[in-house]
Amino acid sequence: MAIEIGLQGFAEALVEKEDTAKVVGSGDLMVYATPCMIALMEGAAWESVAPYLAEGESTVGVSMQVSHLSATPVGMEVRAESKVTAVDGRKITFEIIAYDEAGEIGRAVHERVIVKADRFLEKAYDKL
Repeated sequence: MAIEIGLQGFAEALVEKEDTAKVVGSGDLMVYATPCMIALMEGAAWESVAPYLAEGESTVGVSMQVSHLSATPVGMEVRAESKVTAVDGRKITFEIIAYDEAGEIGRAVHERVIVKADRFLEKAYDKL
């Protein structure tokens, strides 16, 4: 099976105190943190393509152009919806939109690259 343009994915979470800008260190307000929204977006993207990878392969994020458009309070559900917009060899490009219960909260263009997991980890740990 091949990764094709139009492939969609999603990820959901409940915003908890641990997900706020104040707690993760990206600001001083008790609202959903941009780094947490980005992680949710990446999760939607990687989970959507994971079933299409060969054994021993994974994907890693290499680029994220993101806009966080609206604040979300603790206690609201958030959802990220991803769609593959391009496939160029090992590079996959996604368009991702994040929502809370009141509407859109963020948008991103995200790139991931297919890697051989063992080789990737070996190279990372060689830095030690």
